[in-house]
Amino acid sequence: MRKAALLLTVTALCHLLYAKPADDKSIVILYENDVHCAIDGYQKMAGLRDRIADTAYVAVVGCGDFVQGGTAGAISRGQYVADIMQYMDYAAITLGNHEFDYPVAHTAKLLKHIGVPVVSANFTKQGKNKPLYKPFVIKRFGKTKVAFVGASTPTTFYTEAAAFYNGDKQVYEMHEKDSYVLIQKAVNKARKKGAQYVVVLSHLGEDPNQTDVDSHGLVRNTTGIDIVLDGHTHSVVLHDTVLNKAGKPVVVSETGTAFMNVGKLLITPDGRLTNTLIPVKDIPYTNERVRLATDSVKQLMRELTQRVVCHSDVALRLFDAEGNQLVRMEETNTGDIICDAYRIISGADIALANGGGIRKEKFAGDLTYGDITDILPYDNNLWVVEATGATLLELLRRCTALLPLEDGFFPQVSGMRYTVHVKDHTVSDVEVLNRTTGEYEPIQPQKTYSVATIDYCVTGGGFYDILRNCKVIYRGDRLYRDVFVDYIEKHLNRHITNNYAEPQGRIRIIKN
Repeated sequence: MRKAALLLTVTALCHLLYAKPADDKSIVILYENDVHCAIDGYQKMAGLRDRIADTAYVAVVGCGDFVQGGTAGAISRGQYVADIMQYMDYAAITLGNHEFDYPVAHTAKLLKHIGVPVVSANFTKQGKNKPLYKPFVIKRFGKTKVAFVGASTPTTFYTEAAAFYNGDKQVYEMHEKDSYVLIQKAVNKARKKGAQYVVVLSHLGEDPNQTDVDSHGLVRNTTGIDIVLDGHTHSVVLHDTVLNKAGKPVVVSETGTAFMNVGKLLITPDGRLTNTLIPVKDIPYTNERVRLATDSVKQLMRELTQRVVCHSDVALRLFDAEGNQLVRMEETNTGDIICDAYRIISGADIALANGGGIRKEKFAGDLTYGDITDILPYDNNLWVVEATGATLLELLRRCTALLPLEDGFFPQVSGMRYTVHVKDHTVSDVEVLNRTTGEYEPIQPQKTYSVATIDYCVTGGGFYDILRNCKVIYRGDRLYRDVFVDYIEKHLNRHITNNYAEPQGRIRIIKN
């Protein structure tokens, strides 16, 4: 995770690029990104909107990743989240990659239920340049027109690949090569329709990725954008200033994740743009309608999730003190226990878990089924495939190649250990546990191993599709969190002990 100091007293002044119409009230755009089912924040965001509406024009927008990533989405396939969001009166929302955890048709039903404009300039049917949803919407605030243009990350095609296919036939695409062109086209059209300001609702992220499409690159390759409200990388960014194609400064801002903050973009009557990040915990206001919807959802969730699964003597960790997602860049004790669950329950030689599929960490104490769902919130099942040693070596190399950057495909393991050389992006000393002798042995490239992982990592785009052509020898129909519960209850006697207090030494990272 990128670091950015949260300075509420500091504001980012965006230079006005186009004519500024006069009006008597300011415009306030409240924005969020990567909520990931942190549903308690909605009532506060709506309450803040209501408070501001007394003195300014105000709108609420969202930058993607809302239907998945937590218990509310996991146990309802996103319906509980949609039930709350329908009362938020969004001006516009864009699509994040996790809106594609479900088939496109299912997400479309959720979006229809929410009932707000959806914008995404670069999500189309295969072979088409016409976006499936509106590329932008224009909202009028007094005499001023503001356009909201949507931009979704093309990495979705790799990380949530199953949503783009009907069987073996590709149906949808995210336009990796011409995303900037399609977004520029939307910006130009919005300007022609009279938009005095163009705000991009982006789920691109600021960090480099395999598609070479990110929010900074968007700014550098376009003109006509006033500000980019970003998402995807979970960063707290008050303002990154990037020069656009014409050499003019454009601000990129991101609020973090799970309602750490609400962003506040202020457009004054004289044309100044200023943005601020407000910690949600410090917002004293609530919207009663949204609160009641949230309370109803939480009651339904409690009925399903309050059962105590186990007691843990140790914290199940994913992050370091600075907020880096260690599970996406090195071995963690949480990754170890989850992979042990996959391997031991399935009887496979090896287990692999993608770091991005492990979402929340938990303190020591009693863990409920809801806590386990927070850790493993997606609709994934445990599968077992056959993979050669050569395939596994390629997977380890490819899925660690972004180090020292985070990668959601970083492989947590059981029944295997390996060393990563960050400087030259190589992997060495790969060994596999011999289940008969209990000793680790060098991996054999020509040997076939049974590998337990989730279906997403076989057919859904996980691990960069490296396991897609492997033979599936077990297609489990149980959710991966239920497999984890089985392991805790049947093999750990409902007690996670100090044996899992620290990582087991399965992954060695050499940085020099």
